[in-house]
Amino acid sequence: MVATSIIAFSLFTLALGNPMQRRAMKLHEARQGAPEGFTQVGSASPSATLRMRVALAQSNPAGLTDALMDVSTPDSANYGQHLTKEDVDKFVAPSADTLSAVNAWLAENDLTATPLTSAGDWLGFEVSVEKANELLDAQFVTFKHDETGDETIRTLAYSIPADLQSHIELVHPTISFPNPLAKVPVFSTPAKSNVAQANLTSDAVPASCASTITPACLQALYSIPTTRATQSSNVLAVSGFIEQFANQADLKQFLTALRPDIASTTTFTLQTLDGGTNSQTRSQAGIEANLDIQYTIGVATGVPTVFISVGEQFQDGGLEGFLDIINFLNGETNPPHVLTTSYGQNENTISSTLANRLCTAYQQLGARGTSILFASGDGGVAGSQTTRCTTFLPTFPSGCPFMTSVGATTGVPETSASFSSGGFSNVFTRPSYQSAAVTSYLNRLGTTNSGKFNTAGRAFPDVAAMGDNVEIVFQGSTGLVAGTSCSSPIFASIISLINDRLIAAGRSPLGFLNPFLYSTAASAFNDITTGSNPGCNTNGFPALSGWDPVTGLGTPNFPALLAAAGL
Repeated sequence: MVATSIIAFSLFTLALGNPMQRRAMKLHEARQGAPEGFTQVGSASPSATLRMRVALAQSNPAGLTDALMDVSTPDSANYGQHLTKEDVDKFVAPSADTLSAVNAWLAENDLTATPLTSAGDWLGFEVSVEKANELLDAQFVTFKHDETGDETIRTLAYSIPADLQSHIELVHPTISFPNPLAKVPVFSTPAKSNVAQANLTSDAVPASCASTITPACLQALYSIPTTRATQSSNVLAVSGFIEQFANQADLKQFLTALRPDIASTTTFTLQTLDGGTNSQTRSQAGIEANLDIQYTIGVATGVPTVFISVGEQFQDGGLEGFLDIINFLNGETNPPHVLTTSYGQNENTISSTLANRLCTAYQQLGARGTSILFASGDGGVAGSQTTRCTTFLPTFPSGCPFMTSVGATTGVPETSASFSSGGFSNVFTRPSYQSAAVTSYLNRLGTTNSGKFNTAGRAFPDVAAMGDNVEIVFQGSTGLVAGTSCSSPIFASIISLINDRLIAAGRSPLGFLNPFLYSTAASAFNDITTGSNPGCNTNGFPALSGWDPVTGLGTPNFPALLAAAGL
């Protein structure tokens, strides 16, 4: 009913002010209501500015998927023969007809768009709320998040000209909501530091690791070598959002205490976008950024590491940042070989169309030889740290089949961390590479949690690593943190060390990991068979032998993974 009244109002307005015949409009995207936790508080100010993005129809996205799988599947003749930037751009570039049609529509409305990607498949422009309502037959209003008080301008439905339906995939921000519950790990001070007790033997894990995880513990648990990497081209990238800054003084203190075998001056390079910065004022250091940098540099010995700080010069929420960092890396001639990200949100906050476009962007980077890893989330089957649910909430982007999702373990010997998010996507179907492993799990699960998840969805996480009682240095103090935020950089470091050896042997980096992980490397993991990930007033999923939606295939065994990679 709202949409009908908007259309009538828009037609009346145009009849008075625009002699051009009104294009026939057609509903393009809609949602029944705001995600749980958001309340509509009133109309948005007509003069408020929206930074709009238009996703144009791509030339051959199916061809991109085929090409990605061809270079990522170990038994393929083209395995490891990754694509160039130019190769990938050809798959996603819009047709000349699409560009002409969309730009003509914008020009009719006195708008000029700027290409946001090298392939030209995203356009951007700024517009007032009043103009956006007219342009899209929408009603942009202000929503407030009940817990945080954060406000955001969104609409529950919008239309585009009917003749542009085949040219435009989506307009954003419209029906996708930000993630106000994005949280960084909680920092706690241990009663006593166990650093001095971490004296390793070749065949034992120090007793201290049962309560405090350090790089030495990870080296013992996963047989990670301390040998220094040698390949300068083998870059490991750490993404940073929400003004989380990685502090060099904290890193030096961390290395001095926990990696005394490498120079305490070892540091990282910096890239920025969207107005990102990386303040070195120690009181502004971020827990998440410090964790991610300390457990990449501190585990991936000698691997060149870059911290990519994404600022907030976009509309709001993290999705624009997720899109911008991938488009930024897709635009580079030589993108990093590994990218780790410890942020995410519930899948139900995002339009399925936007989720798919972000997933396509991950395909682009994966086809060029980059392994993309994301933390799976810290709310068990309740997604991103929420319990207000009756059915399980998958997280995004873990449901995307073209990245690697990392869950968490705790304790020695390892068991599932109860907070480790995992489950089944409601947007993405199950990819063939995990079909056998997931089907086996579902058969053993039986009727447990029946009706609470999508049995046909892409299942996650794919793998796991330690995520509890992890020791870091934060603003000069030593303390412990927990979350899958710990697990993703740890696993990313292991992949980077394998890449270093592959490149030294004249071979390609692993690139998109999942076809390799679920086939050749399926037995190269420590199987986690205890624990579960409760949420939504249930016990969640149980960890069982083989793959499970708590710890995936398990935690890494470095020598076994190296052997699976053919080294």
